[in-house]
Amino acid sequence: TLASVMLLGMMVLGTSAAVAYPDVTDDHNVEAIEVLQAVGVMSGSNNGNFNPDAKISRIEMAIVMANLLNLDVNYFQGQNTFSDVPGWASGYVAACEASGIVNGVGGGRFGTGNVTATQAALMMLKALGYFQYNSDFGNNWARATALQASKIRLFDGINAQDNTQLDRNQVAQLALNALKADMVDPDASGKLDITTPDGTTVSNGNVNYVVRTTDAAFANAIDDSATSNSGSSIDGRSGSIIQLGEQLYNGDLKLDKDVPDDFGRPSNTWTYKNDKIGTYANKTELIASYDAKVSKGDLYSLLSSTVRKSLSDGDSDLTVWVDGVEINGTNAATYGALSPAAPGNYWD
Repeated sequence: TLASVMLLGMMVLGTSAAVAYPDVTDDHNVEAIEVLQAVGVMSGSNNGNFNPDAKISRIEMAIVMANLLNLDVNYFQGQNTFSDVPGWASGYVAACEASGIVNGVGGGRFGTGNVTATQAALMMLKALGYFQYNSDFGNNWARATALQASKIRLFDGINAQDNTQLDRNQVAQLALNALKADMVDPDASGKLDITTPDGTTVSNGNVNYVVRTTDAAFANAIDDSATSNSGSSIDGRSGSIIQLGEQLYNGDLKLDKDVPDDFGRPSNTWTYKNDKIGTYANKTELIASYDAKVSKGDLYSLLSSTVRKSLSDGDSDLTVWVDGVEINGTNAATYGALSPAAPGNYWD
């Protein structure tokens, strides 16, 4: 059981930042913004700002996707089929359309409004290998997209509803979540759409998507999870599961979760082509934050009833760090020494 108690005024989320945008604060998705900048997917404006709170249009989202997937934009220059896409963006949109990442909104238009959470998530899901057939959507593409995105945690760290217009800060987090997500392929035995001799397309049921695997070393760069020959990988093959970031950067983008940050907190350390991007506290394991003195009761209440009973019975110990300094042998009896706790950063 892991609980963290932090004083926000003293908290440093990125202990080694590759980029210091003056308009990006700890309230933004710093880890995502800096990783996406390092790999050349999203960058700041000419004035040095990232503009994290600015909404992002569908055209700008297509540019993000083209950069993320390293599509050959120059090849598709002049092949744009949408009437509302300006010339400077035509190669990006055409490349994404040809790759099956985007569609128009009807009437020969791509749509120039701001991208919604569902629209952006669908682009990322298609990049991961999902939704390769129309039958995948059932009778509601938005619902199907939201369910699949939530299932693989694409929306982690993004406070948005289906039709929320995303800003650059949220899109950066969405892209980072996608880079850490497993790639999939249609199972060879899955049910696909069937085209009859008269040209009618008949849905033969939902397609079964399975994780993509390999025995190549690059597939351990972000996550070293593997699958056995049990039918959970494509064609029953075993090996390491491939994350999107591993596939795109051939192992050059690496994530290390084993090194704590300067405060002893579980953290993510990213490197790209052997250059360190930064170390970032793992926000997903943050349980509570305080901006005043913390009492013993405050800290103890964060633990589950099962853990509290185990401590009371003397069956286990807590390990406590105070501002990065470990206090050894802390148990239920000595835990009271922290009351009242001085302002600081606590990781239990």
